[in-house]
Amino acid sequence: MISSAFKKQLSPVLQEGFVIKRAVFQPCLELYPMQEWNEMINKMNKLNRFVKKNNDFIRRFTAGVKIVELDASGRLLIPKDLCQFAGIKKQLVLSSAINIIEIWDKDKYEKTIDDTALDFASLTEEVMGNSDMDELS
Repeated sequence: MISSAFKKQLSPVLQEGFVIKRAVFQPCLELYPMQEWNEMINKMNKLNRFVKKNNDFIRRFTAGVKIVELDASGRLLIPKDLCQFAGIKKQLVLSSAINIIEIWDKDKYEKTIDDTALDFASLTEEVMGNSDMDELS
């Protein structure tokens, strides 16, 4: 069930629907608004499919992709195979990842946050401290 406050934030993209897929780097799921997914597909369409690694990447990246939308009650049905991939058992966390939403099993999310907390200061310095912020925009 998506909270009403969260639905308000998503209102501009609710009608278009979403794509849900396995994450690449973490044991979680990624929820793409359809516009974001279409932009990603446009990037992938520029890859040369006659290069094996490109073909392998496309196959792996799109493995388990499903189109989903909120039902009339504001629920998002997550397919069982994707729940199994992410290890989602009972409680889950929706986490903003800028242009997509990550969907985590609550315990796995908290463990990941705890595991990266020790290195977060150095990670922040490495990622954000060594670049001119004007270049990022």
